[in-house]
Amino acid sequence: MSFRSVRAISLSPLALQVATVLLALGVFAADAFTAPDQVFSGFYVLVVVMSARFCRGRDLWIVAGTCMAMTLLAQVLSNHLAVGKDQAAIGAFNAMDGVLVIAVATYFIQRGQQAQAALQRAQADLARVTRVTTMGELTASIAHEVNQPIAAVVTNASACLRWLDNDKPNLDEARAAATRIVRDGTRAADIISRIRRLFTKGGQPRQPVDVNQLVRETVDVLGNEAVRHAVTLRTDLAGDIPEVMADRVQLQQVMVNLIVNGIDAMKDGARTRELALKTRLSEDREVVVSVSDTGVGLPAQQADRLFDAFFTTKPEGTGMGLAISRSIIEAHHGRLWATPNTPGGAIFVFALPARNETEGEVAMANA
Repeated sequence: MSFRSVRAISLSPLALQVATVLLALGVFAADAFTAPDQVFSGFYVLVVVMSARFCRGRDLWIVAGTCMAMTLLAQVLSNHLAVGKDQAAIGAFNAMDGVLVIAVATYFIQRGQQAQAALQRAQADLARVTRVTTMGELTASIAHEVNQPIAAVVTNASACLRWLDNDKPNLDEARAAATRIVRDGTRAADIISRIRRLFTKGGQPRQPVDVNQLVRETVDVLGNEAVRHAVTLRTDLAGDIPEVMADRVQLQQVMVNLIVNGIDAMKDGARTRELALKTRLSEDREVVVSVSDTGVGLPAQQADRLFDAFFTTKPEGTGMGLAISRSIIEAHHGRLWATPNTPGGAIFVFALPARNETEGEVAMANA
């Protein structure tokens, strides 16, 4: 079985920090051991830019202050290389100019960070409002659709009771009212069944889906989110994976939910932040996809409730993501489960039956 590994194009947080320190030391050495009028302090701006990937607020200013101090120290150390007072004066002017450039660059970089954070908060607020609005619209739509047959049931039930309460019960009219009750009750049940199919089995015809390609597309979609939280995405995709018959949008919804959950589990306190996505073909011809993280792990003594509706370990969570994901996978005749990762974190796995040629031909004929 051949495998290939695809890494998100980004340095790990530790590698980025080491590169930043080495660059700062290189700039200092160049400044300290060359003539004062040879200026390298402008490269400290690049040090600040690189530090902005893992520093915020006061920490970024500490980095900038260190760069300023190194600029001034390098100018003092290079004075013995000066030829004449003019060169020393130029060196001092260049050092002060370098300090000013570092300060101004840091100010604008921090303003950019603040603007980006404000944008992200606004996007999150907009997404929350959109979800609430959508839920309100959906609730109103369901209430409108279901209210009519229920109101008809109540009306016909009252009429049936009146016909039966007469001194001489009118059985024909009562029977007709009872028939209408059955009809309207069945209509209400049909409405609810259609809504359930919308959220589980889906109304869209299922098509052959290349799971490896879907994984790659999902990684591309969430690449910026991973970089923002300094998480490395790694994929290990088996080369002989057959297609599955699935609703592509629903299957991607499951992958997005599992990946976002993994990133959330690592963004606070995880020393190693790596999210691994793997695919393989089981002996039972099931396409198996696993998403493993190095985060906080499964909730102690509550792992069996992980897929329950409204159960969540996040302060802002709704507890519906994993429940909906499992319902989608099960509607595709698959399985979704979770196991602890070693040495820490969690692994979420789902398995779907590989399609056979007959299923593919039927799907294409119905498309």
